[in-house]
Amino acid sequence: MGIQSTMKALSDPIRREILEHLKTGRHSAGEISDKFTISGPAISKHLSILKEADLLRDAREGKFIYYELNASVLEEVMLWIASLKGEST
Repeated sequence: MGIQSTMKALSDPIRREILEHLKTGRHSAGEISDKFTISGPAISKHLSILKEADLLRDAREGKFIYYELNASVLEEVMLWIASLKGEST
């Protein structure tokens, strides 16, 4: 995915909190949902947006879906931001 979809996904505070939570390791959708006061379907939508932006990987195990960070995309964003900083100096 492109930088635009990544930045859009990162623009929401709930999605940033989800990514923060996933720094501790992979979690099921239910475990992620338990950390928030919003509905399960709302969390599912946020997870879909993060997945579309390639910020998450998911794996189905039985009836559960587990999510984990896709750090390579975050690294690309950081490199892009660093390159902008370098251009302005």
